Amino acid sequence: MGDILNHWIGGATVEGESTRTSPVYNPALGTVAKEVRLATVGDIATAVAAAKAAFPAWAETSLAKRQAVIFNFRQLLNERKEDLARILTAEHGKVLSDALGEIARGLEVVEFASAIPHLMKGEYSENVSTGVDVYTTREPLGVVGIISPFNFPAMVPLWFFPIAIAAGNAVVLKPSEKDPSAANWMAELFAEAGLPDGIFNVVHGDKVAVDALIEHPDVASISFVGSTPIARYIYENAAKQGKRVQALGGAKNHMLVLPDADLDLAADAAVNAGFGSAGERCMAISVLVALEPIADELVAKIAERMKGLKVGDGLRSCDMGPLITREHRDKVSGYIDLAATDGATVVVDGRGVGVDGEADGFWLGPTLFDKVPVSSKVYVDEIFGPLLSVIRVQTFEEGIELINSGPYGNGTAIFTNDGGAARKFQREIQVGMIGVNVPIPVPVAYHSFGGWKHSMFGDTKAYGVDGVRFFTQEKAITRRWLDPSHGGINLGFPENR
Repeated sequence: MGDILNHWIGGATVEGESTRTSPVYNPALGTVAKEVRLATVGDIATAVAAAKAAFPAWAETSLAKRQAVIFNFRQLLNERKEDLARILTAEHGKVLSDALGEIARGLEVVEFASAIPHLMKGEYSENVSTGVDVYTTREPLGVVGIISPFNFPAMVPLWFFPIAIAAGNAVVLKPSEKDPSAANWMAELFAEAGLPDGIFNVVHGDKVAVDALIEHPDVASISFVGSTPIARYIYENAAKQGKRVQALGGAKNHMLVLPDADLDLAADAAVNAGFGSAGERCMAISVLVALEPIADELVAKIAERMKGLKVGDGLRSCDMGPLITREHRDKVSGYIDLAATDGATVVVDGRGVGVDGEADGFWLGPTLFDKVPVSSKVYVDEIFGPLLSVIRVQTFEEGIELINSGPYGNGTAIFTNDGGAARKFQREIQVGMIGVNVPIPVPVAYHSFGGWKHSMFGDTKAYGVDGVRFFTQEKAITRRWLDPSHGGINLGFPENR
């Protein structure tokens, strides 16, 4: 069968009970690189038990000592990021520069987590009633579950577990079974940094593992990033179990280009945001909304830039790699015929693209559609591939209405040199993350990431201050120290005086 990737539980590699495995491909070669073991309900229980046993001592560990471990992890991760990048490229397919960029954004969250003592401070009110003081503390939840997607196998877990661990929690991570090795690599690195056994556990699996995490009574919270149907499923079912949930779902991100915009800047942004990581990003720009007067020129500029994109193996200095699996590639490529059938113009067809890679890789080149009907599934569906659709509108207001009419509210962008138009856009648009002349508005680590509407379920966004609040719970203490001259026993109801 070849190499099998096992779980990481209690600070060691664990095979677990299961005999079920799933193939892990190198998508640039189209071959199976290894198998990953899929957890049983019992394997999840073992990981949760290890986390639960390790939690009390870690929660009692001083902030200073926890902070030191996070610092060590940050240093090791930065020193060895090239090793992790090669793992990402080999299993996901994204080019090395994109993989290094993913790690850099994850490192931002590690750095934010290393400053968590400041955000763990409570509040204090003195003498709220005679001789009575009230103060609050922030305490960890216990065992927390994280379920991460295939498109960012390092960055998305790093959105969550550094903050959770710095706050004193124990983690059970279930990464995507499509590219699972990064999770084990980071767990081993954290152990090298001094993290006690059992605080960071990795369990591989499919829906069986997901449901087991949701249903386990000792798991206090679930953090998830993935498609909207699964985000809704996790939110509804975990909430029924009384768990905290942050479930980030899908997107259909629009980029509105006004006639006064720098069209070269807009064209560069559309190519970068539409085709980077083969479009397999929840913050990819998949729809370009162009006002009619500049639409022809903008489409021509984008098409011209697409001619220079080099598609191939991410280890060979290419611009764009393959898609994650053959099945996903075939699904995405099927939208090209659908677009033409629905009346769109196929400006650039990515099928049959020449590649710098092996013939059996899961290739699909950048694809550009113009004049896409809003009724087409090409516009309606979250495709998650290198397909960019152009929709033409007559007015700025029509563009805003189009964006707001969709079910998603993850990210959007406007390209303009008009400050008044940008201000109107950011105030009226019903989307959680907005870019102004910036194509992918992913907030830095000390802000928080999350969309609106069907792009997010739950009240707390990822990382930043919201992340600290999610992984901690507030305790309020009302305290009285009696003065030696107190008047003795009084069984009456406490008075506010």
